[in-house]
Order: sequence, then structure tokens, then C-alpha cells
Amino acid sequence: MNNFIWLIRKNGLSGMRGYFFLKFTFIKSMPKKSKPSIAKPYSEPKIKVPRFSEDAGFYTTKKRSFNMSRIKGKDTKPEKLLKKALWHAGIRYKSNKQKLPGKPDISLIKYRLVIFVDGSFWHGHDWENRKETIKSNRDFWIPKIERNMQRDREINRYYQSKGWTVLRFWDFEVKKELGMCVKRVVDHLN
Repeated sequence: MNNFIWLIRKNGLSGMRGYFFLKFTFIKSMPKKSKPSIAKPYSEPKIKVPRFSEDAGFYTTKKRSFNMSRIKGKDTKPEKLLKKALWHAGIRYKSNKQKLPGKPDISLIKYRLVIFVDGSFWHGHDWENRKETIKSNRDFWIPKIERNMQRDREINRYYQSKGWTVLRFWDFEVKKELGMCVKRVVDHLN
């Protein structure tokens, strides 16, 4: 659908009061552009994550619900740290590019490089040991995190098949060893 706004001047009036706007809408039957899909069929069976609801036996307190609502999907502190360090190193990038599969946190399209900053809980760092420590709602959280890990592998395979490089940093790596993370990016660019 294309919208056109025409600005028409009324005679005898000055300034913006002298104009009025007409909006015309033309409808074209054009197919929508879709995002590039990840290579399918999946090489491993897709993990099913149960719905998180009280009816299914999952219960959350108001405090937990409030805490979960505060978790960000983009522009987290580790991401901001890495972006700021890359900017000061003279590296210019696109942030959270929506059109790229997996919505990478940082993308350098010219160099065919995508960078993800993964949270250690959400993306399963040391998963075999950590999943034993999950006490509540195990039926939800274990498949949820395993599906996130599976999706990360699919995204990596997709970019590698297209000739891109994927760099993944854990959030604690960015916080503790920021210089090493920036050095890895710079080494790839050179």
C-alpha cells in the first residue's frame, strides 16, 4: 500500500495556515517482502517449549513476574559496553539489524560479520551443570533454554553457509575481558 500526501496552497493565506493536506491511498497487490529464512529443514528436531501459564501448572509470584518483565531483549549492559568499545576503536557498525536472521546485536555488513552478545543463562553457558540447579518450573525452563541453544546453532549454520563470520561473546566475557573481545573483532577485520 502506498500513501501519498499532497500539499495544496490556498489562495490568499500566508504561512502553514495557507496549506491543507490531502491524503490519497493507492492499493497495489504486491507480495510482501519476507525476511530471509533460516536454512530448513532443520538438521535436528525442533525442541517444543510448553506454554508458560498457570493452567499448565506453572505458577509465578508477582515479584517474579515483575522481575521477568524487566529483562531486555536488546541494548543490555554487556551489549552497550561492547558497542561503546568498538566505537572508540573506530569500528562503525549497525545495531540490532532487524532484517538479518537472528537479529544480531552488532553487524558489520561490509565485512560480512555478525556479533552476538549472549546471556549466560538464556543461551545455556555450562548448561549440563547449570540445568541441575534449576529448581522451579523445570518443565518450562529446560526446553526453553535448550531451544535457544538450538536456535543459536541454526543461526550460526545459516550465516556460515552464506559466507559470513559469526562471533559470539558471553555476557561475562564482555564484562571481564572487554579488551579481548574488541581484539577478536579487530583481528577479524584485518
